[in-house]
Amino acid sequence: MTELPRSWRSPGDRFSIRWHRRTLTICLALAALLLPLGVIAMMTGSYPVDLAAVWPALSGDGDPRIERVLEGIRLPRYVGGVVVGMSLGMSGAVFQTISRNPLGSPDIIGFVTGAATGAIVAIIVFEAPAPVVSAAAVVTGVGTAVVVAALTVGPGGSGGYRLVLIGVGVGALLTAVNDLLLTRSQRDDAITAQIWLVGTLNARGWDEVLPALVALLVLVPLLLTLHRGLTALELGDDMARQTGVAVTAVRLGAMAVAVALAAFATATAGPIAFVALAAPQLVSRLARSSSLPLLGSGLMGAVLLVCADLLSQYLPLSFSAPVGLVTGVLGGVYLLWVLSQNRTEGRR
Repeated sequence: MTELPRSWRSPGDRFSIRWHRRTLTICLALAALLLPLGVIAMMTGSYPVDLAAVWPALSGDGDPRIERVLEGIRLPRYVGGVVVGMSLGMSGAVFQTISRNPLGSPDIIGFVTGAATGAIVAIIVFEAPAPVVSAAAVVTGVGTAVVVAALTVGPGGSGGYRLVLIGVGVGALLTAVNDLLLTRSQRDDAITAQIWLVGTLNARGWDEVLPALVALLVLVPLLLTLHRGLTALELGDDMARQTGVAVTAVRLGAMAVAVALAAFATATAGPIAFVALAAPQLVSRLARSSSLPLLGSGLMGAVLLVCADLLSQYLPLSFSAPVGLVTGVLGGVYLLWVLSQNRTEGRR
C-alpha cells in the first residue's frame, strides 16, 4: 500500500510543504547520525583526544590545548563538511529534478568546473589570497550557470537532456582551460592550484566556512518556498502549468539558488565529486519515493561528506588522500553500480 503524502501550510497559505512519514523518518535519522559523527570528528586527528574530553573542551572547561585544537581546527572542519555536503546534496536534488535526469548534477554539468576555473585564475594569474580565491570561485560558478542556461534555451525547450548535454560540453571546455592554465603556470602556483582542485577540508578555518554557512542559512528557506513548484516540474512542464505553477519562474529561481549553493560549497572546499550526484538518489531509494526530497538530500550529502572525510583521515599514511579523491573513488563505484542496476532492469 502506497503511503499518501501529508502536507503543512504556512499561515496565509503562502507556501506548503508535502512530506511522507518514511521520508521524515529518514531525515531525522540522518540528522541524528551527524551527532556521533561530529564526536568522532572531534576525536580524530594527529593529536589524540579522549571522548570524555570533547564536551569540556567545547564548553570552555577543558584543557586549553585541546580547546585550541577542537575550536580552531576540528570543529570548523566538521562544520565545513556538514555545510558543503548539505549544499551539494540540495543543489544536486534541484538540478536532477529540473532536468528529470539522475545525471543532472552540478559537478557533471559544468558548474563546479566553472567555479574551479575562477579559483585557478585567481591563484595562478593574480596570486590572490584565499578570500579572493573563494570569491572568484563563486563568481565564475554563477557565470558558468548563466552561460549554460542561455545556451539551453532554444527551439527544443529548456531542461532535460538538453541541460545535461550542454552542461557537459561547457564543463569539458572549462576542464581544458584549467589544464592549460596549470601547464603554463609556474611550478609553485601550479602545485597550489592542484591542491585546491582535488577538493579538501584540510586547514579549513572559520574564515572559509562561515560564508558558506551564511549562504546555506539564507538560501535553504528560499529553496523550500519553491518545493511545491519543483515537485510539479517532475510531472513535466505542461502538467505543471495546468496545476498553476509558473514553470519558467520556478525553474530559474531554483537554478539560481542551487547554483549559489554549489558555488559557495566549491569555494569552501574545492571541487567535491559525486556528493551532489549520489545523495539525492540514495535518499530517494531509501524513502521509496519518486520525488527527490530537498532536505533529505542535503542531510544525506552532509553524512556522505563527513564520513568520507573521516575515512580519509583513518586511511594508512601510504594511502592518505584528500576527501575530494575519496568521494571520487566511492562515487565512481556507486555510479557503476547504478548503471549496472539500470542495465539489469532494462533486460527484464
